[in-house]
Amino acid sequence: MHTREEKLAAFGRLLDIMDALREQCPWNAAQTMDSIRPMTEEEVYELSDTILEGDRQGTAKEIGDLLYHMVFYARIGQEEGAFDIADSMNKVCDKMVFRHPHVFGPEAGKQTSAKEIADTWELVKAKEKGGNKTVMGGIPKAMPAILKALSMQEKARGCGFDWEKKEDVWAKVAEEYREVSQASADQLEGEFGDLLFTVINAARLYGVDPEAALSRSCEKFRRRFNYVEAETLRSGRQLKDMTLQDMDVLWEQAKKLERGDK
Repeated sequence: MHTREEKLAAFGRLLDIMDALREQCPWNAAQTMDSIRPMTEEEVYELSDTILEGDRQGTAKEIGDLLYHMVFYARIGQEEGAFDIADSMNKVCDKMVFRHPHVFGPEAGKQTSAKEIADTWELVKAKEKGGNKTVMGGIPKAMPAILKALSMQEKARGCGFDWEKKEDVWAKVAEEYREVSQASADQLEGEFGDLLFTVINAARLYGVDPEAALSRSCEKFRRRFNYVEAETLRSGRQLKDMTLQDMDVLWEQAKKLERGDK
């Protein structure tokens, strides 16, 4: 691992490279915060992939890519006279110091559990000067729905609004399922949304990341369907020529192969 001095030098090198690119590279010079934003979103998902895959070297690379984007935004802010990278870093440092009085404040050294910190997190944030006026105010409207639901549920928990026992959530899941099954056509979207929101809540209560869980299920579906398609083509047929029963047989074969069944 690198020393603190080496880490600071590496960050300084990144700042120097950004300055050079912004001043000497036509493409970099032409970029704006708006033009970079979609690429930043892609980088976040690439980082997420490496974490889910347990690829630590890949994660190191993607963190670097994301840091490059953060430095890029700060350099543009500097050119506009709005802020620079030091402002960004000081803001997050001030925020973390304020939110952790058990580490940096008068409560330093006090025995505090992770659960106690999580349970009062939103209440501490609400006291911040210049913070969000409402608990849900900091959740972006453009955030993907699963992540948005999870973020809302976590923020509510941080204010003490949560199930007393995680097992109690299943009655709510069953209730929402019944409402979907009984919904009229014009109610169906809303009732499905309620059901999905509650299932995400259940996953959270049981310590399961719903985004990661659904992503793994998607990849499992992809593998199995690829098997169905490959076996169909190997037999000289096309998927459009297969009956549902034919495809079900291949689907079950794919499942057995994944389990290692003979």
